[in-house]
Amino acid sequence: MEQRDQWHRVTVDAALAALETSPQGLSQPEIEARHQRYGANRLPAPPPERAFLRFLRQFHHILIYVLIGAATITGLLGHWLDTSVILAVVLLNALIGYVQEGRAARAITAIRHMLAPQASVLRSGRRLSVAGEDLVPGDVVLLDAGDRVPADLRLIRAHSLQIQEAILTGESVAVDKQTEPLGKAAAIADRSCMAYSGTTVTRGQGCGVVVATGGLTEVGQISGMLVNVDTLKTPLIEQMEVFARWLTLVIAIVAGLLLVYGHFVQQQAFAGLFMAVVGLSVAAIPEGLPAVLTITLAVGVQAMAKRHAIVRRLPAIETIGSVSVICTDKTGTLTRNEMSVATLVAGGQHFDVECSGYAPTGSLTLARDVVAPESLPLAVELLVRTAVLCNDAELHKQEASWHVEGDPMEGALLALAGKVELYPEELRSRWRRTDVIPFDTRHRFMATLNHDHRGHGSIFLKGAPEAVLALCVGQLDVNGDVQPLEERQWHRLAEQIAAAGQRVLAFAYRPVSASHSVVELADLEQDLVMIGLAGFIDPPREEALAAVVECQRAGIAVKMITGDHASTAAAIGHQLGLPNSHHTLTGTELDRLSEDQLAAVVRDINIFARTSPEHKLRLVKALQSQGMTVAMTGDGVNDAPALRRADIGIAMGGKGTEAAKEVSDLVLADDNFASIVAAVREGRTVWDNIRKMIGWTLPTSSGEAFAIVVALLAGLALPVTPIQILWVNMITTVSLGLALAFEPTEEGAMRRCPRPRHDSLLSGALLWQIALVTALIVCGVFGIYSYAVGQGYTVELARTLAMNTLVVMEIFYLFFIRNMNSTTSSWNLVRGTPVVWLAVVGVTLGQVVITYLPPAQTVFGTRAVSLVDAVLVIAIGFALYVAVELEKQLRLRLIRAGQP
Repeated sequence: MEQRDQWHRVTVDAALAALETSPQGLSQPEIEARHQRYGANRLPAPPPERAFLRFLRQFHHILIYVLIGAATITGLLGHWLDTSVILAVVLLNALIGYVQEGRAARAITAIRHMLAPQASVLRSGRRLSVAGEDLVPGDVVLLDAGDRVPADLRLIRAHSLQIQEAILTGESVAVDKQTEPLGKAAAIADRSCMAYSGTTVTRGQGCGVVVATGGLTEVGQISGMLVNVDTLKTPLIEQMEVFARWLTLVIAIVAGLLLVYGHFVQQQAFAGLFMAVVGLSVAAIPEGLPAVLTITLAVGVQAMAKRHAIVRRLPAIETIGSVSVICTDKTGTLTRNEMSVATLVAGGQHFDVECSGYAPTGSLTLARDVVAPESLPLAVELLVRTAVLCNDAELHKQEASWHVEGDPMEGALLALAGKVELYPEELRSRWRRTDVIPFDTRHRFMATLNHDHRGHGSIFLKGAPEAVLALCVGQLDVNGDVQPLEERQWHRLAEQIAAAGQRVLAFAYRPVSASHSVVELADLEQDLVMIGLAGFIDPPREEALAAVVECQRAGIAVKMITGDHASTAAAIGHQLGLPNSHHTLTGTELDRLSEDQLAAVVRDINIFARTSPEHKLRLVKALQSQGMTVAMTGDGVNDAPALRRADIGIAMGGKGTEAAKEVSDLVLADDNFASIVAAVREGRTVWDNIRKMIGWTLPTSSGEAFAIVVALLAGLALPVTPIQILWVNMITTVSLGLALAFEPTEEGAMRRCPRPRHDSLLSGALLWQIALVTALIVCGVFGIYSYAVGQGYTVELARTLAMNTLVVMEIFYLFFIRNMNSTTSSWNLVRGTPVVWLAVVGVTLGQVVITYLPPAQTVFGTRAVSLVDAVLVIAIGFALYVAVELEKQLRLRLIRAGQP
């Protein structure tokens, strides 16, 4: 076991001895020697990456290689226009990829900045303020409320010390600290004698010896995990790479065979034949596909931004649509990260409190009846008064939200007072605090002595139920009269509240004389009266409840992974409606499972409690091993490794740390779990539109290519020249294909199960569609070309008609592909969106320009087309639409008729 895992197990004296230091701190010569040995207290900066190399990496794609090869060949043959257009597409994709790089380095930098800039230390018995990076193991650090812990510390002294460790453990409530050693199996969240770098002191004072600095701290270990965690490729990228390899292989084989056949069998001149083969390659490669794919994803990014979700990596917008499981942190993600009083027990009555975070609004109910503030029972009124006066927190409203300065549970008590119209300012002004016994882990309670303006005095006390009950001799009944204490009944009530996942505080009081001016522990050992209990919970977000239901309806499992206690996690899971919320798996239990055992049970368990960063990473890997596409949401440093490993990491933008944001793919600007539902819907829309775009691009590209193949095999002149095909590819792909990126969400998109991670882009139906449309396009192109030749038209005019027929058929096929899965055909489905019509008008104008404008005729080898021939071209396009629509209706009806 590493030394860093043992410090909580040793005594203070043993820790000091092991570090060769004392409570008075190190001497200056020893500090300098240890600086040489351990280095600065900061994470090592990653070596900077050369921008030029990062730019060159963007060209490492097989389709890009083919395009560069085609551009080189066309350039050598003097076809500079072809070369320029192809290189422009290649450069555009490289620039987009270059901008999206470099997330890992920013993530590590974000974690490095979490180290405290200054620290108070004892060196040679003198208190000094030094830079946080100057700390060395053995330094003695002093801690006060509000300080950020500058390194990992073994605590030497702790007086009412509480530390907020949510960034490491995910637990919203500050942790009480003490100095006694703990058992071997204590998790990070339970190591109460340790203080960890990057956490924040919320109350009290303390002193600790530095046991780890820089990369050896717990935060540093997380940073190291980030360096070693592989970022998985998204399903879309994986499938596009497979498709590109197969497409390249097919193009190379077909081009090679045609070159051999034409030269050796048909005895064609090699130079002319080679240029025709290059034209085939240009026709077969969808040059605009990478650019249009990127733009399609970018359109989804803009739509997500309107829903408060910021996409940091373009393919993530598609991946979120295929997510089959969401692993989410509890605190601040599913819950408000705001403690609320949920239960009150006083005067023998059980009250439910409306949870609304720190907002002092809401109501108390007794047996589902609202209790008006003016009819509040005396016992409840006294409990609230005790809760306000025995309280060091402050509640402030900033803009539209309420914030607490101090302990979250004390802030929740102040909010409770506002709900029953017993306002803290008035109570504190009427009951002046005279003395206080601060909370201490040894006695586990806090007590104050207060006097009102009439001279009445009271001791008010709150703390752990067992500690408070041990001091009480009586209890209040519903009328405010003192009755004998029923200790067992109170313990049973406290256990029932705790079993519901709530944290429990008990309240007591004792009247004293006006002359009583000091409160001591001896004053609490007599005549204390038990008032009641309060149960606290970090309530679920209201919108999260609906979001979880929506995710489940869409076939997406939600798994809560938290550092909180199992009972609390189970209670929140039950409120959220997570299946099997009574069955939780703790981090300790998870450690006993092998990777295979974990993979076998991970599907059936939805709540994981008392987890560490390593546990979260294991869970994500286990789910991925089951073929699931995993999203991980979180806001703390502890979530960062799992965020990076997941197929898509989703960080909270408001309360989330910079480390979490930098490694994430998606950042929710409003910290709203419900925004994930919108992200899933948009992701599924993007995927549908990508399928439509591919379903439109591949048949049209293959139709263009096979027109050249048929001509070469038959020994005929090319019906369309390579530069004309390149023009058609560019003008239609970046306009007609791009129009599909703006298609609205299909009806029922959120009622279907997530698609499998390895769902193929080229399904059997799409392959059949490609074959059918390819055949129709070839027939249309050669039909109009043969007609033109038969009419005695020049070769240039015949090719112009063939090129325009090709474009018109692609336009009509666009209207078909928009509704390729619909069994009905109506004007509403056919009429298209404004974007579609804008693209059609743009393509039409482009064709008019190159067909009728003399300079364009010179470049593209075109001639003017008569009105009669133009009508014939449109009729051929309409005939293609009718043919594919009839085939679709027949095929889908046969499929549905064959279903049971």
